Amino acid sequence: MYGFQVHTRQRQARQELVERFRNIPVANISDVMSRMTAGGARLRPMHDGTPLAGVAVTVKSRPGDNLMIHHAIDMAGPGDVIVVDAGGDVTNSLIGEIMVAYAETRGISGFVLDGAIRDAAVIRAGRLPVFAAGVTHRGPYKDGPGEINCKISIDGMVVEPGDIIVGDDDGVLCIPLDGAEAICQDAEAKSAQEDTTRQAITDGRLNREWVINTLRARGCTFP
Repeated sequence: MYGFQVHTRQRQARQELVERFRNIPVANISDVMSRMTAGGARLRPMHDGTPLAGVAVTVKSRPGDNLMIHHAIDMAGPGDVIVVDAGGDVTNSLIGEIMVAYAETRGISGFVLDGAIRDAAVIRAGRLPVFAAGVTHRGPYKDGPGEINCKISIDGMVVEPGDIIVGDDDGVLCIPLDGAEAICQDAEAKSAQEDTTRQAITDGRLNREWVINTLRARGCTFP
C-alpha cells in the first residue's frame, strides 16, 4: 500500500568514510557544502553530547506514531542511524528509554527525530546520540501508516537511505552519498585550516587585514 510500506536500502556509505566524517566538526562539513543544507535549529542533542556519525535508515511516520520506527530498529544494524520525518510535531513522543536501550543492543549509531522524545533524563545521561525537536511525556500511538527506506525531508534537508548522517552540539547534517568522498576531503582540509588559524591566534600572528579591506571595498566610511 502506498504510504504504508517497507523498502530495501539499495546502497550505503562505506564505514571507513563514515569514520572519517566522525572526526570533523559538523560546522566544517556544512561550510564546504556551501551552508545550504541543515536539519534545522530545532534538532538538538538530547544525549550527553557524543558526536553522531552513521548511515541513514529513513522513516516517514505519521506525527505521533512510532510503529514504523519500531520496525526500523528491528531492521537496522550496527552503524545505522534511524532518521525520522514525523512532520515536526511534538505533541506525542516518538521514542523513549526502552526503545533507546533496545537500539543500543542492535548496535545502532543513533536517532534523528523530527519529533519529540520522552524519558529525557535517562536519554540525556546516555551516550547513544539522540537528536530531536522536543520533549513531552505524552506517549506515541502504534497504528501507522508510514514508510521505511524512502526519501524524506527534514526542514528542507533531503535524506535518502544510505546517506551519511553526522551530528554534534551544532546540529545535524546529511551528506549525500553521491559526492561524499569529495565533501570529506574538502571538510578535512577546512578543519586543518582552522587548526592553523587557532595556532596563529595563540602565537599572536593572526592577520586581520581582511576586515578593514572588506569594509573599504564595500564603501564603508570612517571618522
